[in-house]
Amino acid sequence: MSATNEIAPPEARTGIAARAVGLSKVYGEGDAAVRALDDVSVDFERARFTAIMGPSGSGKSTLLHCMAGLDTPTSGQVFIGDVDLTMLSEKALTLLRRQKVGFVFQAYNLVPTLTARENITLPLDIAGEDPDQAWFDQVVDTTGIRDRLSHRPMELSGGQQQRVASARALVSKPEIVFADEPTGNLDSKAGQEILAFLRAAVKDHDQTIVMVTHDASAASFADRIVFLGDGKVVDEMLEPTTERVLDRLKSLEG
Repeated sequence: MSATNEIAPPEARTGIAARAVGLSKVYGEGDAAVRALDDVSVDFERARFTAIMGPSGSGKSTLLHCMAGLDTPTSGQVFIGDVDLTMLSEKALTLLRRQKVGFVFQAYNLVPTLTARENITLPLDIAGEDPDQAWFDQVVDTTGIRDRLSHRPMELSGGQQQRVASARALVSKPEIVFADEPTGNLDSKAGQEILAFLRAAVKDHDQTIVMVTHDASAASFADRIVFLGDGKVVDEMLEPTTERVLDRLKSLEG
């Protein structure tokens, strides 16, 4: 083993984009306390599409928000690459999210006064950076929103707004993209287009995507599914199909 390999962090050697170690999240106190996550340890590989699934209340979105640095764990650690988010100041955490993390919100979170183009480039604008024009063009064309770039969110359909939100998450080439129910508000056709776009970002551009979904068909686009139950990781599945996912969900809910 070379000296370089000996000092490289574990994530550099194993291809881990993000990981949780003993992660717990408790809301409330005393008898009213709710343990949303209970000692979760899980890895998310680079250049892979991972879906997180489980019954309502299983901790899916809480895990996603903690992994993205949008929520603070009660205990445990969260790493993006080899950086422990739980050790960062609020300023350093904000900078890391801006530089390394993309997030697709279910409710889009677009700025109503900005055009689609301005919403897409907003993270880069805040960082004082110019977009890679070739990549911007590819993202815009892949999402099929080029003819809507001058329109504001209120002038866009739900599907178009979700495409803008997805493009915004990807345009800065973050190390990892977290997507919270990205097809939850879309019709079947628009949802399939968003999922195909995310799948292509992984396959063609080595993007890392972690997606929460309740939809077995959406989850079938992933390379791997992590199943949660009562705040714990209870199973995982590789190369999922819609039918296998439905069967597994029935067993979890039963």
